[in-house]
Amino acid sequence: MLPREIKAADFRHYPPQARQLAIDHLALLQALPAVFVPILLREIQTYDWKFPAERRDLERQLAYLGSLSAGERQQVMAGFARVRLSSQLEDLNWVEAPADYSAQLSAYLWASHQMDGFRDTAEDFTKRLAATAPREPLPTPRLGIVVLGQGVTENTYPLFRKLRPHGVYFTHIRPQDGLRTLLDAVDERSKAHPVSYGHWHIDGGPKESLSGEGVTCVSYESLAAVRSALLKRMDNAIRSGIGGPEAMRTMLSRMRPEELGLSDSTQEAVLNRFQVSVLTDGSGTQFFSTTFVQWTAREALRRAQPLTLMARFTPRQRQRPMNELIGDPQRKSVPDPEGSLIDADMGAYLTWLNQQRLPGAEKSSFLVWFEDHHEALAIGPAQPRGTASNSTLDLRELLSQVS
Repeated sequence: MLPREIKAADFRHYPPQARQLAIDHLALLQALPAVFVPILLREIQTYDWKFPAERRDLERQLAYLGSLSAGERQQVMAGFARVRLSSQLEDLNWVEAPADYSAQLSAYLWASHQMDGFRDTAEDFTKRLAATAPREPLPTPRLGIVVLGQGVTENTYPLFRKLRPHGVYFTHIRPQDGLRTLLDAVDERSKAHPVSYGHWHIDGGPKESLSGEGVTCVSYESLAAVRSALLKRMDNAIRSGIGGPEAMRTMLSRMRPEELGLSDSTQEAVLNRFQVSVLTDGSGTQFFSTTFVQWTAREALRRAQPLTLMARFTPRQRQRPMNELIGDPQRKSVPDPEGSLIDADMGAYLTWLNQQRLPGAEKSSFLVWFEDHHEALAIGPAQPRGTASNSTLDLRELLSQVS
């Protein structure tokens, strides 16, 4: 199928809002290069389950492309138009299954040695889009918080080495009521700046109690039944011999919340679809709480672009063979607090990097704390880089300096 052949009826299987969005921009879709339209449709097809920030980004892209004259659009899309496609790709029903098409397109671009040029073209388009569609200012600077080291009594591992060059390393933090203090700070920010999906708490253990409803909470333990259902399906697929990794990947990408015991109602669809994507897209998120927290934080920052994000790492289970992890998920696991601390230390650094990729990074702040201990690190506009402090502070006092 070529873009000019697309009809409104081709979107009949899309969710309601996505279908209407595609129909409203049908003329634009018909005028775009064949390699670009399926990628755009992959985003449109999931519009109903996107976070507000993702919807704004997609709408901004469509508005920009729609504002161009035919000549301007041809110039902007010239790099995409030069991509050579195989007849097999052109014959696929990419309107109905654009995500499957995108996976095959990626493999073909690598095989045909066109991936580098495609990436350069995509980066150039992204820069053009950013330059012509400035973002609205944030209501408050972003704040990221990471808590790590639960269950560790003695530690000889040097924490925060990758983060220390960017902020202040504190060695005399008073840990009393520290976790509650940080949770209350997230709660307070959600009330002061009520934004849909703008404030997150991600926990490797159970959900912590929060007084308000403005915080989006995701926890590893609360998804235990969902993880078990997913692992059962993975085990059945392996035993049935459905195929190799690609077949498994396709099966996981098509998993719906209701298949794993989650609601897909309108009110809960966005968050539940997100949680399923964390468990099906992430490698190890089904088995290890530290991996789950890191990946969830990464995806929340990338997709929801929150004003506040607090991620708490808890001890993961010790490594076991993959066949045991999938085939015997009910087996009692042995926690590994010390190994988890090292995982979480890297997770904190990656979380900060992902926060830095968002708009307003120059004004954002970041705090990481060794739970129930005296070590913390703070990064922010007012924090001198690459320094240390032996000031005695509690976490509320430290937060007041950072945010």
